[in-house]
This record gives sequence, C-alpha cells and structure tokens, in this order.
Amino acid sequence: MMKELLVHLDELNIHIKNLDDKIDNFMKPEEKQASQAIQNVTGIGNTSAQAIISVIGADMNRFPADRHISSWAGLCPGDNESAKKRKSGKTRKRNVLLRTTLITCAHRRLKRAYVAVAHSMLIAIYHILKDGVIFKDLGADYYNQFNKERKINAYLKKLKALGWEAP
Repeated sequence: MMKELLVHLDELNIHIKNLDDKIDNFMKPEEKQASQAIQNVTGIGNTSAQAIISVIGADMNRFPADRHISSWAGLCPGDNESAKKRKSGKTRKRNVLLRTTLITCAHRRLKRAYVAVAHSMLIAIYHILKDGVIFKDLGADYYNQFNKERKINAYLKKLKALGWEAP
C-alpha cells in the first residue's frame, strides 16, 4: 500500500513540475524578474511569488502609493472611529487570491514565532503532567525580568545607532 502511495506521489510531483514549467514559460521576462525579486521577502517562495505577480503584475505605477494597493487587496484594516473611540477594524474582502496568498506567506514567516510559543506550551504541559502543578500565566513581563542589564545595554546600543546621545 505504501509503495502505491509513493508511486502516486511521484506522479503528482511530475504533474506539479509540468504545471510549474508551463507557468514559467507563460510569464513575461519582467514578471519573472519581479517574481525573483519578491522571493527575497521571508516567507515568499516561488509559487507564492508567481501567484502574487499574476494578480498585481510587475508595474506598480497603477498604484499611486502603498496604501492604495493595500486597500485594493483588502489588507488594510478599516479605520472606523467615532467620538475618539475606535470601532471594528475589520478588513474588507477584496482580492481573495492575493489576500490568501499573502496571509499564508505571513503565516510561514511567523512560523519561527509559532514554534517558540509551541515550545513554551509544551514545557508548561510537561511540568503540569510531571509535577502535578496547576498552570499559572506568568504575565507578559515575565521574560523581561531575565538578563536586565544585557537588555538595557542592547537597547542603549540601538538608541545610539539611531542617533540618540545619553544626557
């Protein structure tokens, strides 16, 4: 049964490669170049880059500013404010393919953070099950308590790099 599944997987990989080749042959040189350029963004691979370029194209002159393409894609949250109170910041559903592709890429980019959080959760689960302790959220500031001096020095170094001088 496993042999049959592996053969089927190989067949599917051949179909995918054939489709990738057809897409690559269909793309114009400037689209290929744009696709390669945006693959430098963490989380964006070849397939995602091709999907993005197929939707927005390589020429950004049709969007006067970045906020215009964000709005067009439905990726900028609404700004509903009344009496200095912010209401729902829900995004609008605009270009579904572009929006879904970019959200998937963002998910991949944040995968390292997800893995770190999953690691912390697993450590907590381990201690709950092994030691019989009850979970207690240590708070958002818990990790800031470690290596305070090193963090202070790192932040001071960043401030100096930005041009700030200590009084």
